[in-house]
Amino acid sequence: MALLNGLNISATALTAQRFRMDVISENLANAEVTRTADGTPYRRRNVVLGERENAVSFSDTLNQTKASMYGGGVRVASVVESREPFKLVYDPSHPDANEEGYVNMPNVDTVTEMVDLMAASRSYEANVTAFNTTKSMALKALEIGK
Repeated sequence: MALLNGLNISATALTAQRFRMDVISENLANAEVTRTADGTPYRRRNVVLGERENAVSFSDTLNQTKASMYGGGVRVASVVESREPFKLVYDPSHPDANEEGYVNMPNVDTVTEMVDLMAASRSYEANVTAFNTTKSMALKALEIGK
């Protein structure tokens, strides 16, 4: 049923945006970490979103029914580390400073992270609105059927 597909698509988008906000929060929390388990500064992580495959049966695809026209939603395709160089900060008293007194700091820019967080939050809100609108349309359709 197309109505349930709309709710499922909105639900996948909500899950993906929540995950995106979690990764952004992790980036902000580690913005000052100069030494991770592998000995390097923390690297900024980015979420790559992709289209979720639609679970349509083979016979529906062959028959070109309407069910094969609906999208499957959103999925987290991967989480990739940024290849941007680390920031060099002069702090000779820091325990991770090199011989010249410079410290490799994470490549996390708090302004960029906050803008990404606002964008993810707005996407989340838009999907909540779409979900609620679809739900209210279904309720109105049930009222008509009385």
